[in-house]
Amino acid sequence: MNGVAMHIANGIVNAQVSAVFAAIAAAALAICVWRGRADLDDRLAPMAGLVAAFIFAVQMLNFQVLPGVSGHLLGGTLAVVLVGPWVGALCVSTVLIIQCLLFADGGLTALGLNITNMAVIGTAAGYLLVAGLLRLLPKTPRGVAVTAFVASIVSVVVASQAFVIEYALGGTTELSLGTIAASMAGAHVLIGIGEGLIAAVTVATVARVRPDLVYALRRFRTTRPAVATQKTVGAQA
Repeated sequence: MNGVAMHIANGIVNAQVSAVFAAIAAAALAICVWRGRADLDDRLAPMAGLVAAFIFAVQMLNFQVLPGVSGHLLGGTLAVVLVGPWVGALCVSTVLIIQCLLFADGGLTALGLNITNMAVIGTAAGYLLVAGLLRLLPKTPRGVAVTAFVASIVSVVVASQAFVIEYALGGTTELSLGTIAASMAGAHVLIGIGEGLIAAVTVATVARVRPDLVYALRRFRTTRPAVATQKTVGAQA
């Protein structure tokens, strides 16, 4: 079962299912490129490079969770908080492609599976939680830190369970789905807590120094007072 925990190795999932998810990953990335162009500007472009470099560094840290099974940080939630869902998914995908081609971390035939799980599903789950929590929590460094912590844990576990579905569709070894699901969930809750702490500290630091560089704070800032002010001025006129 070596390589199962997040970076999927060649041969863990059969060729047919791997090909399907390669097509899904390619389509998802094409959409991210299309939508991400609208977000990229002089402020976001350099931040995206820094986020990709940071994710690359933290993903090199592997944690032994079971004999022959390791896990690592994903960085998807951190990316969506700082640079948004579309650019964030591209950042994670870039890291996964480099790791696969240069460091043989994850199989080439499984690259579509890894991108789908970590760059697409992981970041999507993280973004949905960030969007929901920041409508309830204050848009402050502390609020965005709590948001990043909670969303990181959930997104990591969701991404790990995506592998369970893929394995159910085309797994090549005789392992119990229940055992795999429980092992992946348990291990990645712990990994998610570690990732959540790193993400929380990172985004809180950036939010204190340069809140304008935090995509989530710009995207979900409160606009109601401004609208109310405009209505008041209109009524007085």
